Amino acid sequence: MNIADMRKSYEKAELSEDASHADPLRQFDQWLHEAIRAELPEPNAMTLATVGSDLRPSTRVVLIKGYDKRGIVWYTNYDSRKGRELAGNPYAALQFHWVELERVVRIEGVVEKVGAEESDAYYASRPLDSRIGAWASPQSQVIDGRGVLLANAAKYAAQFLMNPPRPPHWGGFRLKPDAWEFWQGRKSRLHDRLRYRLESGRWVRERLAP
Repeated sequence: MNIADMRKSYEKAELSEDASHADPLRQFDQWLHEAIRAELPEPNAMTLATVGSDLRPSTRVVLIKGYDKRGIVWYTNYDSRKGRELAGNPYAALQFHWVELERVVRIEGVVEKVGAEESDAYYASRPLDSRIGAWASPQSQVIDGRGVLLANAAKYAAQFLMNPPRPPHWGGFRLKPDAWEFWQGRKSRLHDRLRYRLESGRWVRERLAP
């Protein structure tokens, strides 16, 4: 198979100015719930892009855990590569790709840590093994093997039993959007792209050429 010959015709839906919401958060809410109702695999998965002090971008997949007018929330180890990069450069981008619906959502903005109480509440809602895992994994650091993780997990499970506290190095981030883009695949590569950008505190919606 020649990978250059792989093609797909996008014909499932359209995205027009008349049929879209003036508020990008409402448009996102609609599309996310349509992805959930369609029972897509991990509709809550999003790619997070950050840039380090060396100006090299990096991406990874994280899971959205909440959203409202304040922004998009996920949780992670603050000492991880993404955590360190966000500490040095708070600008980041998120992307959802719902392949089966032929849709992409891109979100750009500034990232800040969520409050301690919010992080505590989410941490307490996680399964016990996930709470222990937050202690056990020195995320993004080089380790000698998987045995290190298993030994750490056993150590912290014995130490905290059923009530591990939230690690000080673990918590939430919130991206505060200043730009959104909604992409709907269309036939003949004439895709629909609607961008929303903040201007004087109001969202301006405009169409981009595909």
